[in-house]
Amino acid sequence: MASLYKMPISNLSGIGAKRAELFKKLGIKSVGDLLNFYPRTYEDWCTVEKIEKLQYGGMCCIKAVLGTPVSDSRISGGRIVSKAVVYDDTGSLQILFFNNKYISSMLKGGTEYYFYGRVTSSAYGAQMISPTFSPVSDGVKIHPVYRQTAGLVSRTISNAVKQALSLLPKTINDPLPEQVRNIFDLCGLREALNDIQYQKNKESLEKARKRLVAEELVVLNLGMRNLREMSRTQSGVIIKKSFSKEFESLLPFKMTNAQKRAVSDCVNDLTTKSTSMNRLVQGDVGSGKTAVAASVCYTVVKNGFQAAFMAPTEILANQHYQTFKKLFENTDINIALLTGALKESEKKRVRQELSEGKIDLVIGTHALITDKTEFKNLGLAVTDEQHRFGVAQRAKLLCKGENPHLLVMSATPIPRTLGLIIFGDLDISVIDELPPSRKPVKTVLMNSIHRKRIYDFIKSEIKSGRQAYIVCPLVEEGELENIASAEEYAAELMLREFSDIPVGIVHGKMKSNEKDEVMGKFASGEYSLLVATTVIEVGVDVPNSSVMVIENAERFGLSQLHQLRGRVGRGKFQSYCVLVSDSKNPSTLARLETLCKTNDGFVIADEDLKMRGPGDFFGERQHGLPQMSIADFADTKSLELSQKIADYIIFVYKDIRCDELRLLRAEIERLFERGGQNNLN
Repeated sequence: MASLYKMPISNLSGIGAKRAELFKKLGIKSVGDLLNFYPRTYEDWCTVEKIEKLQYGGMCCIKAVLGTPVSDSRISGGRIVSKAVVYDDTGSLQILFFNNKYISSMLKGGTEYYFYGRVTSSAYGAQMISPTFSPVSDGVKIHPVYRQTAGLVSRTISNAVKQALSLLPKTINDPLPEQVRNIFDLCGLREALNDIQYQKNKESLEKARKRLVAEELVVLNLGMRNLREMSRTQSGVIIKKSFSKEFESLLPFKMTNAQKRAVSDCVNDLTTKSTSMNRLVQGDVGSGKTAVAASVCYTVVKNGFQAAFMAPTEILANQHYQTFKKLFENTDINIALLTGALKESEKKRVRQELSEGKIDLVIGTHALITDKTEFKNLGLAVTDEQHRFGVAQRAKLLCKGENPHLLVMSATPIPRTLGLIIFGDLDISVIDELPPSRKPVKTVLMNSIHRKRIYDFIKSEIKSGRQAYIVCPLVEEGELENIASAEEYAAELMLREFSDIPVGIVHGKMKSNEKDEVMGKFASGEYSLLVATTVIEVGVDVPNSSVMVIENAERFGLSQLHQLRGRVGRGKFQSYCVLVSDSKNPSTLARLETLCKTNDGFVIADEDLKMRGPGDFFGERQHGLPQMSIADFADTKSLELSQKIADYIIFVYKDIRCDELRLLRAEIERLFERGGQNNLN
């Protein structure tokens, strides 16, 4: 099958240069790519209905004769509508197609077809709009439906797939060894490829799907493990002694046991292993990840090396700089800040001192990874909010030293099964305990009819000296009119309910320095109320804020809502989160109620994964993994099965470079090339 990945799709009959370009838009360049382009759903044409018994609104299949030739007419906007009447022995109905100039040549009068579509009512009786169809000679079966692009319909894709399947040899070399397939009850590759496209029945589809999903996740799993092994390079940074206890004496509070465990994991990596540390410290909002990072930085610096701490925004970098500066004020550690907002003369001075080794610890933004920034002896790189940085950005920072140690931090709780794959190249430490001083945020779900009550509560908190956030969902062009943008909402609040209160506004379309200025004013207390979009999800720490109101809460994922809620409850005051939603959908309301019942980010993450899949954890491809063809990260059973298979393969074959796994290794290379990184070179 490997040779089919080298065969251009234009080799197939009916696919010229123009159509090949359309396939390319779907990520299909070769015949092999086409074989891995699986249907997104299926149409069951096995039950054929009589026209007189059709129910309006339902999807159905009819067997009918095209009674009249297809006639074309133009409607407003220059569009073409094509109409015809079809009939069986019980009645007739009209079929319509829009802007399909080829339909009249595809359907012939007097010929019997199967038509599949939704039946609707019109002034002329029953009708089907843009039904799919096939000649009766093709037989009744389950039809695949593919993801499409303009100019390339599912039927055309299906015909191309049939050709591609016919090119498969009778015996395919299977990437999964027979021994593995037998133990885990997986069918062969040829059977799976045939049945996923043209299933015989539901059982055959499930069998094919199980096999293909398992293989794709195993390939990803083994690929990520290989990345992890490759990252275990000999480090030029030798850390001989731990200074964790000495660091703890600098703290104005006592570390939790979970924090101590995370520090211990890191220090153990630093002092007992010859390879570079690659560790993720994952902890809920407010769990104290920064203190863990500070402790590790302290140990590295005390051993004579430099440490760099990279934050995703200018304001967070400034905030961390102030925290570290205060923490280390009575030590001999020299700390500096390096961000794009600094004056050129100041940036030049900091870079000069970094290269000379006069600065021990630098806090900064992307300015740390520019070509101008050089270190004398970088020993540790720390990235905050790991999902905001790609693998390439982490690598750039690591290139500033001789295989320095890496510590990444994330406040996005990931269920363990998913984390083993997503962070397969990192060791993981979890801070699953909050400091005793942190009071759980009280969360309530309210209808918008209670808005006056909500505003009155905000006013009472502000009157008591507190501050508040109101978060609006991001509004895209053409969305529902009853969802106000952050700017419109803020303007209305300033003119009406909060005319006597200083209100700030921050949203994604503002320039970075403008956002930082507003957030800075909110942090300093100049603004009592901040109206914002989700740009505050990773934002400044304002211990004085005690209320978070989230409008149209149903438009956010649970994990994102939990992240937003984490902006409050950071001080000594009881804090509150109000979820505002007018949704009547029972499952949506049940999802939001989950947030009202618990403050445990890992419980919430599990629920989010079950209900919505992994998108809310990572946003648009932020996790940097290769694109999956069929696997779904929300399918925990398949994730667990793939983990067992990967463990078994490593146990039996020891090394994925062995000859028995050469086909599986080729699949790993192909998957990671698709994701923009080849991990086996």
